[in-house]
Amino acid sequence: MHTETERCLRAVQSKDARFDGWFFTAVTTTRIYCRPSCPVVPPKPQNMTFFPSAAACQQAGFRACKRCRPDTSPGSPEWNHRADLVARAMRLIGDGIVDREGVPGLATRLGYSTRQIERQLLAELGAGPLSLARAQRAQTARLLIETTPLPMAEIAFAAGFSSIRTFNDTVREVFALSPTELRARLPRKGTAGVTHTPGVLNLRLPFRAPLHPDNLFGHLAATAVPGVEEWRDGAYRRTLRLPYGHGIVGLTPTPDHIACRLSLSDLRDLPVAISRCRRLLDLDADPVAVDDQLRGDPVLAPLVGKAPGRRVPRTVDEAEFAVRAVLGQQVSTAAARTHAARLVVAHGDPVDDPEGGLTHLFPTPAALAALDPESLAMPRTRRATFTTLVAELAEGRLHLGMESDWAEARARLLELPGFGPWTVDVIAMRALGDPDAFLPTDLGIRYAAKELGLPSTPAALTARAAAWRPWRAYAVQYLWATASHPINFLPA
Repeated sequence: MHTETERCLRAVQSKDARFDGWFFTAVTTTRIYCRPSCPVVPPKPQNMTFFPSAAACQQAGFRACKRCRPDTSPGSPEWNHRADLVARAMRLIGDGIVDREGVPGLATRLGYSTRQIERQLLAELGAGPLSLARAQRAQTARLLIETTPLPMAEIAFAAGFSSIRTFNDTVREVFALSPTELRARLPRKGTAGVTHTPGVLNLRLPFRAPLHPDNLFGHLAATAVPGVEEWRDGAYRRTLRLPYGHGIVGLTPTPDHIACRLSLSDLRDLPVAISRCRRLLDLDADPVAVDDQLRGDPVLAPLVGKAPGRRVPRTVDEAEFAVRAVLGQQVSTAAARTHAARLVVAHGDPVDDPEGGLTHLFPTPAALAALDPESLAMPRTRRATFTTLVAELAEGRLHLGMESDWAEARARLLELPGFGPWTVDVIAMRALGDPDAFLPTDLGIRYAAKELGLPSTPAALTARAAAWRPWRAYAVQYLWATASHPINFLPA
């Protein structure tokens, strides 16, 4: 979008927050870059230039605005609905792969050369993977500086910097303030988000309005696996398996942000935890674009008008969700939770949760592959489906992570015994993140179609849903919401 100058100018002049994260405005006279909704008086058009990423702004020598804090804007929705190389690379960079494995590790996961990845990222985003990862480290550093009393040396390494000197230089270059000066700008008393509990952070996760939380949090709470997930005091809480350790997160919906309380065993996992929580709640989506498309159908228009901004509840662990999808085949939500809870108690890693009732991390595919199949209380055919899936995941023959090509992952899943269209599409929708995944054979969708006068057969309904592309996964949320199932309501 940054190449559409007139459109960008209109967004900046109207201070339209819907475009935050889509592009960044750099002011050539002040050498500052802002988000489109910056509250200051817009600069003259001839003094504005537009970039596709904060990293590109920083690489061009601009520093972040102190008023609008462009580094805290929602992520670009481009990486939500695309599965090409650039989108997959951006998802992996957001998950911290470059910090942990370097650019060669990123290239290996994507199956391309480092030169190809550099070239494509530079062409589309104006910055290479190292610059994009550096911008993310700067954002993480600022977050830790402003929300914790940690010493600067600890913050430097927790944010992913290799040395304190690099940390100081980067922060000063990006924000035009030293780390100490950034912290000194905070109010001395009553600072929101500051916590003195070791390893615990209180954060605000931004999103593009509108956001309708009922089905999003209702789905997560209604399907929560005991010990791994819970709804407590108005928050969805769950355990997280992270690269350097584990964590516990509590997510609470508020009108203008998601309140996030994170407890981490290793602060180096902060960027990954934030990325996965945003992905879980689909916070980087563009609800205006989605709803405008769906409103074009006279059947969906009243549903969208009643509760605009529905998101697709996703996952923090793709392998975990695939296992749970198999456990949920042809059984009730309660039965699926019971099956999963038994596996958690028997094979999950225990954790301590002083603030609630979480007890375990969900078992890894390797742990599940080692169990005795006869111990599974399920029909023999589903038992074979389960054991085949966990073996494929454990041995690395099946990849469902952020680097996955959606078409290849779908084809690989369909080759497995017991995997039909419903299981594959629900994994595509909630684990892979495909916004166009559709479930025409789902019982809830068929009931909704009948009630709304839509075609009842899967083939006819799929043909009718062609007008909803590329947002059919969001149409599923609106159709599901016509029922009185607990997944559609915030718990009391």
